[in-house]
Amino acid sequence: MADARPYAVLFDLDGTLVDSIALLMASMRHTFQGRNRQPTEAEWIEGIGTPLPKQLTPYVESDEDRERLVNRYRTFQLENHDHLMARYEGVIDTLALLYQRGHPMGVVTSKGNAMMERGLKFIGADDYIEVAIGYDSVHIHKPDPYPVKAALEKLDYQSNEAVFVGDSPHDIKSGNAAGVITIAALWGPFTRSALEPYHPSYFLDDIKQLPTLLDRITAKSAG
Repeated sequence: MADARPYAVLFDLDGTLVDSIALLMASMRHTFQGRNRQPTEAEWIEGIGTPLPKQLTPYVESDEDRERLVNRYRTFQLENHDHLMARYEGVIDTLALLYQRGHPMGVVTSKGNAMMERGLKFIGADDYIEVAIGYDSVHIHKPDPYPVKAALEKLDYQSNEAVFVGDSPHDIKSGNAAGVITIAALWGPFTRSALEPYHPSYFLDDIKQLPTLLDRITAKSAG
């Protein structure tokens, strides 16, 4: 495999490329304000990475109620996006380096496409991301492997030629089921002990270490 092309690198968005946890938690608190049934912060964090309607389902009384909460959440998120969103140090430098090295890159997220595109633009990643699969791009979502496979299909890559970097159990489950190398991002809200039971291929403490890890993975596959 010495002449193999560079690995495709897929990323989750929230908690991986963008530091959106403050925004997501504020959106949740706003959405459930004054309601009897509401999630704890720990419960909400646990659901990050799954589609919003699914995340809301345990706390709603009807489909109409859920639709109202989805709209309330998304409206707040849109209005407060830029001042509550934050950047992780090293993300753009890392993406730029991977781009120079010829790695095609994609995003696989359960976030709605409009907010996904806004988040990528906010951190300046949109120039480097070739394929972006959001909630509206597919009809089946993480932790199912379908969105990962959809991204690979668009990149014209096979699962054994790709890695998926994500911070949540849903990312690791989705990537493992799709047959790609999974890399657990430890700079998001999930701890190593929370991710270990899902058996990621590798753990990564800092996104700036990703190019070196990809070198190791490439050398191992060539050997």
